[in-house]
Amino acid sequence: MPLNLLLEQKTIHDLLLAFDLAGTFVFAISGAMLGVQRRLDIFGILVLSFAASSAGGIVRDLLIGAIPPAGISDWRYLAVSVAAGLLTFVCYSPIARLRRAILIFDAAGLALFAVAGAEKALTHGLNPPMAALMGMLTGIGGGIVRDLLVARTPAVLQSDLYALAALAGAVLVVVGEGLHWPVVPTTIAGAAACFGLRLAAIRCGWNLPVARPTESGDHGAELDDSGAPKGRR
Repeated sequence: MPLNLLLEQKTIHDLLLAFDLAGTFVFAISGAMLGVQRRLDIFGILVLSFAASSAGGIVRDLLIGAIPPAGISDWRYLAVSVAAGLLTFVCYSPIARLRRAILIFDAAGLALFAVAGAEKALTHGLNPPMAALMGMLTGIGGGIVRDLLVARTPAVLQSDLYALAALAGAVLVVVGEGLHWPVVPTTIAGAAACFGLRLAAIRCGWNLPVARPTESGDHGAELDDSGAPKGRR
């Protein structure tokens, strides 16, 4: 194999690993913070920390055939999530005061995971649309599992521009791959697009349309299997 191709593959591998570990740390903090807020014990906090930081990547790896998933085969992912969980457990109050900074870091973690997930899916031979979806799944999967573990409706499935930002970053990576753009600048551009869209949504309060299933006079009515208010035909 030519030396330049080997160097390019090593660069891609190192970049993906750096993005993955950085995103793991950021999302692990978000999971641990939720655990503290729900008054879980130290074990429960570490479980949420690991779930938030690694569940999306594990599901992605299983779907694309990267077995065993990096989240459970590479000790660094567990070490980073445990370190973030313990840090949050010990220093929750100072971290909680940095609420705005946490949102910014979360947006950064989303961007890192989205582009890393899309790039990894492409390297495993997925077609472009599925690679973009795998990038989005990598970014939002951990948050979904984290919220389900505490019986909360996943935030990413509600009105916030979260999944859409991840998809935008992943799509840019996929488009760049299709047009044969340089890998590193394209990946950075995809991360910047996701990060910028997420920050703009936070700052401007952008939301997606929300479903309104009830008509006037039906507020609070239960729906039957067909979607109509019970008792009406």
